Amino acid sequence: MIKIHNNSEKLIIVVHEIYGINQHMTDLCELLSEQNFDVICPNLLEQEIPFDYSQEDEAYRNFMDSVSFTNALHKVKNIILDYQDEYSKIFIIGFSVGATVAWLCSEEECVEGIVGYYGSRIKDYVNISPKCPTLLFFPKIEKSFNVNELISTLDKKNIDVHICKGEHGFSDPYSPKYNVESAQNTYRETLNFIKTN
Repeated sequence: MIKIHNNSEKLIIVVHEIYGINQHMTDLCELLSEQNFDVICPNLLEQEIPFDYSQEDEAYRNFMDSVSFTNALHKVKNIILDYQDEYSKIFIIGFSVGATVAWLCSEEECVEGIVGYYGSRIKDYVNISPKCPTLLFFPKIEKSFNVNELISTLDKKNIDVHICKGEHGFSDPYSPKYNVESAQNTYRETLNFIKTN
């Protein structure tokens, strides 16, 4: 788990992808802390060494079989409960499966806002109606589902959806799918979202 304390009134919970807490997550937590936010990134996999990108299939199976959305959601909700009295605002930023976990937390009373990057499994939970401002980024190219079809089901209150250049993983500078323009734009929008909510 990564924990960075800046005596901020805002806490950001970062929820990682299937790979675990890799260099991308570590860098992002550092960047957010430089903006004077407090940051927590739970290790949902409970293993020290993250999966490599070349182990995508194995990492996915491990998440679905050993972690699951139910357990991941339970862990993140526990963090929210543990810290809700310490902060005036709690935000969640999630990536891929982490974005779906963030989405599942969007009905929690004490969550101020969520940001989801390429949360493809949100398609399995479209019945959820976020109670907080929700910012979602999807890539133009998704191999596992039709982005436009999913977005058409997300036309609800509190949801702001953006389609970005590139593929699933575009914000990760260590991934072969990295798209520098989309990464920079979405990070800027994420910061603005957190600062203005």
